[in-house]
Amino acid sequence: MSDQALETVSEISALRKLVASRRQQGATIGFVPTMGALHAGHTSLIEAAGADCDFVVVSIYVNPTQFGPDEDFERYPRVLEQDLAKCAAAGANLVWTPDTSIMYPDGYSTDVTVKALSRILEGATRTNHFQGVTTIVTKLLLSCLPDIAYFGAKDFQQQAIIRRMCLDLNIPVEIKTCPIIRDTDGLALSSRNAYLSAEEREAGLSLSRALRLAQEKVAAGETDIAQIKAAMQQLLNATPLLKLDYATIADPTTLEDISTVQSEMVALIAARVGTTRLIDNCQLAPAATEKT
Repeated sequence: MSDQALETVSEISALRKLVASRRQQGATIGFVPTMGALHAGHTSLIEAAGADCDFVVVSIYVNPTQFGPDEDFERYPRVLEQDLAKCAAAGANLVWTPDTSIMYPDGYSTDVTVKALSRILEGATRTNHFQGVTTIVTKLLLSCLPDIAYFGAKDFQQQAIIRRMCLDLNIPVEIKTCPIIRDTDGLALSSRNAYLSAEEREAGLSLSRALRLAQEKVAAGETDIAQIKAAMQQLLNATPLLKLDYATIADPTTLEDISTVQSEMVALIAARVGTTRLIDNCQLAPAATEKT
């Protein structure tokens, strides 16, 4: 990673010029797309990019097309100066801050959709959410053309969809998924956690508790997937202030529900706590395949 001072640009032409200059010098380019309101999860991605790559680009753009009509686009936190300081501290070299007139100019009429993966789980209730995600990520990747792009495992469905999209569209970017970063109480870090009251935050901890329960059951040799899902759902449904959307166990590539234990599995949860939607997940390792 270079030790040069943090630069900021907004235009795509300026972004491409700087990236091309560094690539001509032999640098590898790492890219971390964000919507700002950065927390330790985001900075861990920047640090991972810095460990792998010579030049790290971070984008900050609150993408309107991935928000539904009743979601929080207008009140989504926008704290650019704080974000820039965190980017610099984490080792970013360049921050790209496009505005909507750049990303969606007058007459814009193209969308990118990953069909099957976008219709389940989050996509079942958040209509067009993933179409907005895949469209903007395609634009971000093609504008920057990094060697590696970094995404957090907390948005597990998102990273699976983006992997499929890059494969299908021959986008020459490696997608690297980094571990979930949690607060000391176990809550997965999210910019939306700031919306939670103290009581709602306590309710939100049931997501990580339910995931630990699933991990414990699988590690102990439980093979009845339906029983594991039922236990997760019972814990979550018993939590005051929490309204469960789904708690399931799926194949990590297809995201389809599974009914029998397999070598790779992921437990996925989504719930609304008060007015805030929370998601979380964890990998499950069957007892027979656990590393000692």
